[in-house]
Amino acid sequence: MEASLAPLERRVPAEPDADALLEGFLEFTSEKGLELYPAQEEAILELFDGRSVILNTPTGSGKSLVASALSFKAVAEGARVFYTAPIKALVSEKFFAKCRDFGAANVGMMTGDASVNRDAPIICCTAEILANIALREMEEASVDYVVMDEFHYYADRDRGWAWQVPLLVLPERTRFLLMSATLGDVSRFEGAIEDLTGQTPAVVKSAQRPVPLEFSYVETPIHETVQELYGQDRAPLYIVHFSQRAAAEQAQALMSIDFLTKDQKQDIKDALGHFRFDSPFGKDLRRWVKHGIGVHHAGLLPKYRLLVEKLAQQGLLKIICGTDTLGVGVNVPIRTVLFTKLCKFDGRSTDVLSVRDFKQIAGRAGRKGFDEEGFVVCQAPEHVIENHKLRAKAGDDAKKLRKVKWKKAPDRGYAHWDEDVFRRLIEGEPERLESSFDVSHGMLLQVLDRPDGDGCRRMKALLRRSHDPPRLKFHHGRQAIAMFRSLLDAEVVEITKQDGRAFVDVHSDLQEDFSLHHSLSLYVVEAVEGLEREHELYAMDAISLVEATLEDPGAILRKQLDKRRGDAIAEWKAEGIDYEERMERLEEIDIERPALEYIRATFEIFRERHPWVGTEGVRPKSIARELLEKGMGFDDYVKEYGLSRSEGLLLRYLSDAYKALVQNVPETAKTDELYDLTDELGAVVREVDSSLLDEWERLKDPAKVAEVAAKGGAIEEEKPDVTSDARGFTAMVRNVMGRLVRCLALGRFEDGAELVEAPEGEDAWTPPRLEEAFAPFYDEHQTLRFDQHARSPQHTLIEKTDDAWRVRQVLVDDAEANDWSVVARIDLARAREEGRPVPELERVGPS
Repeated sequence: MEASLAPLERRVPAEPDADALLEGFLEFTSEKGLELYPAQEEAILELFDGRSVILNTPTGSGKSLVASALSFKAVAEGARVFYTAPIKALVSEKFFAKCRDFGAANVGMMTGDASVNRDAPIICCTAEILANIALREMEEASVDYVVMDEFHYYADRDRGWAWQVPLLVLPERTRFLLMSATLGDVSRFEGAIEDLTGQTPAVVKSAQRPVPLEFSYVETPIHETVQELYGQDRAPLYIVHFSQRAAAEQAQALMSIDFLTKDQKQDIKDALGHFRFDSPFGKDLRRWVKHGIGVHHAGLLPKYRLLVEKLAQQGLLKIICGTDTLGVGVNVPIRTVLFTKLCKFDGRSTDVLSVRDFKQIAGRAGRKGFDEEGFVVCQAPEHVIENHKLRAKAGDDAKKLRKVKWKKAPDRGYAHWDEDVFRRLIEGEPERLESSFDVSHGMLLQVLDRPDGDGCRRMKALLRRSHDPPRLKFHHGRQAIAMFRSLLDAEVVEITKQDGRAFVDVHSDLQEDFSLHHSLSLYVVEAVEGLEREHELYAMDAISLVEATLEDPGAILRKQLDKRRGDAIAEWKAEGIDYEERMERLEEIDIERPALEYIRATFEIFRERHPWVGTEGVRPKSIARELLEKGMGFDDYVKEYGLSRSEGLLLRYLSDAYKALVQNVPETAKTDELYDLTDELGAVVREVDSSLLDEWERLKDPAKVAEVAAKGGAIEEEKPDVTSDARGFTAMVRNVMGRLVRCLALGRFEDGAELVEAPEGEDAWTPPRLEEAFAPFYDEHQTLRFDQHARSPQHTLIEKTDDAWRVRQVLVDDAEANDWSVVARIDLARAREEGRPVPELERVGPS
């Protein structure tokens, strides 16, 4: 029986004293072939002795192993430990890792979408989840131990409150493990933990890296730098950029250098197998990857990021061009970090990197177990490098030097750095982490909604304990009072008296895990009821309500606006309108915002009844709706707006819209048409990259997650059978056939030919062949429709057998004679293999 237990699970001692815990944990590390570093050993001993620990050691020094030791202690004591991380992907990764070490029965996970085994002794969650538990339950929370990974997020201006709240209100018995490579001065956190627990924490700090770093500053053009580093056997290189565009442009520029041998190129080809680079950006990425160059940033599709990470882990990529977001939880082994610059735009201004940001990025250099040392290289500013070349060319000739036209520093997007700045960043201590505490309506209601009615006193105590100076505490108090009065005015809360004491009762029926996202979801529930069910735009307007509650994807909206303005200028030029008037009119152009007046009016009513939404408001826009209204596929939308560098952003937005339609629109408000559109949107997302929806849907099935975890797998490693969900697969088939009709209607035969294949043994469907087959349609009809009506299910006729579906897509003409069709066969085995339907086009012609 014991042999079937997980490695740490079977070593849990019957008597969990410090010596027994240490003996059991050292057996585990010995079996893994791990030898503890001094800092790891010190931190583990302090934790096993019952103390909190602040662990400040470099990247790659084994902080996760210390966290596992604390989880081991919690399981042995029958206690509960919460492991928090900044992002869901890292939470998921830690969940499965702990399932492998402790057994699935001992590990749970909580995310904003779903929870799995939430009563387990080990809980993996985002920092916000623990913060909300702390606000609701305070000293009654069933939280014995807390691991806060990447604790430098404490200073994040938008999310830092979630790292601070647990230090203010959790039970006195709670012990903490705060971990980061860049904590800086920790005296504030020592005091906070001592104030809460009555015990001084142990501070374990070490600058010793498992793989030491060598730093250098260069004034050579970047392609020369890369060639020199590669020639010195310092690959793989991670070239750090501060925009996604720059990363892609650098990858293309490096294609002129041959990094791979013939055998290495074959290794990459074998590793890629049948991987689908089937989006606009994928075509570029395929060329780069086959050349040994990867690209990694948040704008990529998840499947592309994961591919680059896996190829890098296998040692197949020599160069990775990415952004500074590599840090959190991303496992890309690299030997050399090359900074293209030392300044970045933070959304407000361009400044030199902070010491913390620099060390977070530089710390990724050096592969433990592979490298004896890692390398960090910084490029001088481009204009300095250019001037260096000009000076060298002129030599000592004073006359030539006077004639040189020196390059100037950029006017925008630049802050000066040089070798002295580089050395300051290397030698400097990370800046002190500043508090980013703030009061929100959500926080206020979490604290007020207590059965003992003692929320006001507790809110005052929370504000007093916050880490802000007195001036800001006073501001928070005034802010909380104003919010509380708005809740009273709206009758969301009321004050009652019992035995001479005042109590606050919360009347609003809020979700248990309250957040602004949930409150705006409640807006959808209320506003959709006011739409006319029989109106032809009902389903589309419901989608607009949902989109208005989603975060704005700025890069996409800017592209929408640019295109609308460009189209308008072209139209005005054709009409002969002069320049000045064109420029005046241009200011009036905005993005499409369907149902704008209805959304504004209903939201104002909603805000009056639910004032906890605070200053946040709805954000009307049309991305998912536009895609559905125009019958566009993902690739169509990317090409329409030039979004190849933001494919990941678009996919995340569309998947969020799909999930919101499924979760937040009441079943009673869903019509057949809205169901169809929701399925169509889900099909668009799945066909591009199903990982975002697959993980979300599996998380809704805890039994399935437990099964995967028990096998030691990870959600993304499972290959889903797209044909198993008949409704979802039908939507995918309708979607691809609808895109084919759109290509025919717009005369985009090249795109249409890419969507289909010919039956075995027949000539391929080339663009000319497809055009020739369709040309006779216009002898009989004026136009081919591809609107929503033309794409409705009644025009997609499917005959199903066990091994294939035969699809007849009716072509809807202007007179609705509907006497032409596209007929295709969908092989189910191939669909399962590729994760999408591949139409084998049999004919285009009269029905």
